[in-house]
Amino acid sequence: MGDMHFSQGDGEVSFCGAIEMSGFLELKCEIIRGGMEQYLTPMGPTKLHVHPIFEIGPLEPRYSDWLVFEGISVDETGRQHYLDASVAYKRAVLNAIDYLAKFGYTKQQVYLLLSCCPCEGRISGIVDVPNAVATLAIPVAIFDQDVRPKPGGPPVGPRLLRRGDVAKATYEGSKPLTINACMCGGGH
Repeated sequence: MGDMHFSQGDGEVSFCGAIEMSGFLELKCEIIRGGMEQYLTPMGPTKLHVHPIFEIGPLEPRYSDWLVFEGISVDETGRQHYLDASVAYKRAVLNAIDYLAKFGYTKQQVYLLLSCCPCEGRISGIVDVPNAVATLAIPVAIFDQDVRPKPGGPPVGPRLLRRGDVAKATYEGSKPLTINACMCGGGH
């Protein structure tokens, strides 16, 4: 078992962006005598060179509306990488970052978001040789604004203003704001 994450996007694209958590794990398993020979095909020199299969538990929350970004195995210089799903997935992630940055988020914010939000990455096609195709689906409900394409371009959303070395976000959207009350007793 590895470390526990509260939330992690498929691929954990920033390599350290999942939200870590402490917790306890209850693991139940059933031994199937001879199961490796019955269900798994060795992929190496011995019968122990098998890749595991497993059943996952129910995942919550479930989302119904997704925005899907596609990438193909052509890098940013235009060079084709024959059926390279890693390049295709990287392109899907970069397409998502560029798109979501149009809604007022910094590219760094989107990059970290994709590591910890419940996004789903897939190898979506290898039939179109020489291209591999990967997709990255992001649930639209996780955003504080509607990020789906609309006529007229992206709506006005949060914008990052820099004043000296302090970043402050302003919001011009229609969703209600919650302002935290000061806990210091000073009334500010």
